[in-house]
Amino acid sequence: MGLFSFIKDAGEKLFGTKEAQASTPAAGAPNLADLNAKAADAIKTYIEKQNLGVSGLAVTFDGATGKVTLAGSAPTQEAAEKAGLAAGNVASVSDVDNNLEFPAGTASQFHDVVRGDTLSAISKKYYGDANKYNVIFEANKPMLSHPDKIYPGQKLRIPPL
Repeated sequence: MGLFSFIKDAGEKLFGTKEAQASTPAAGAPNLADLNAKAADAIKTYIEKQNLGVSGLAVTFDGATGKVTLAGSAPTQEAAEKAGLAAGNVASVSDVDNNLEFPAGTASQFHDVVRGDTLSAISKKYYGDANKYNVIFEANKPMLSHPDKIYPGQKLRIPPL
């Protein structure tokens, strides 16, 4: 699918600042590779909790750049896109290189939420109908728990109608 950019300071807080920092650890502290592995495990667990059906999921995290790389196989393009969004909508992640394999399908668009956005307004922008906000909400479940709970910096999947 490629490389997607995210706002590094927005998103789910899955791990502490130690895992997200790229500085050289102090004497006696866990080494950087261990911190990156711990962060990658937290992101992998978060994606798996979304129940997207991704098999053979492998996640790597580079705290120096904030880049996550995903590998494995998704049952659909929608599942692959949602896995990429789940990884990217984590605090301290700035880029996701989504290498998940999936069967061919119709590509979705993506929207970066800005201050003042609502799902209705986003729906009006992409579909011409504010009442189709539920299509966007459903396309981003289970990452979204309520249509009113979106935040600036979040990236949303906008599926084709």
